[in-house]
Amino acid sequence: MSTPDLSTGAVPDPSVSDETAAPSLHELFDRYATLRDTIQGLEAEREELGTVIKAALMAGEQVETDIYRAVLKRSKRLEYPVARFREVFGDAATLEVANVDKKKAEALAKAGDLDQEALHELAEVKEVVSLVLLPKGGA
Repeated sequence: MSTPDLSTGAVPDPSVSDETAAPSLHELFDRYATLRDTIQGLEAEREELGTVIKAALMAGEQVETDIYRAVLKRSKRLEYPVARFREVFGDAATLEVANVDKKKAEALAKAGDLDQEALHELAEVKEVVSLVLLPKGGA
């Protein structure tokens, strides 16, 4: 709200706010919390819908809107199962790489601390399926 200009005798309208006044810290925090809660709710709903849509696409169904076509994008990543890694390389090496971090395990093998061939044989390829929205006019 603006400060009254006493020289003119005008009384400010309390329903009109001063557009140049910055929001208070409380107002900013309240808006931030509201946005965060809204985004979290929307993300949870998106995950649920994505799960249902992925299952339908994996079953052979197709779906699109005026703007998007739903497709599944498959990607693979290499992982080392902890139990097998421990059997092959022992406790000390397993602790060294903690959760069998791919990069750390490969670095140990490259340095000669682990047998590279045994590490390669131990590796498993995991497939990840992601839901992708492709614009219909593009690729």
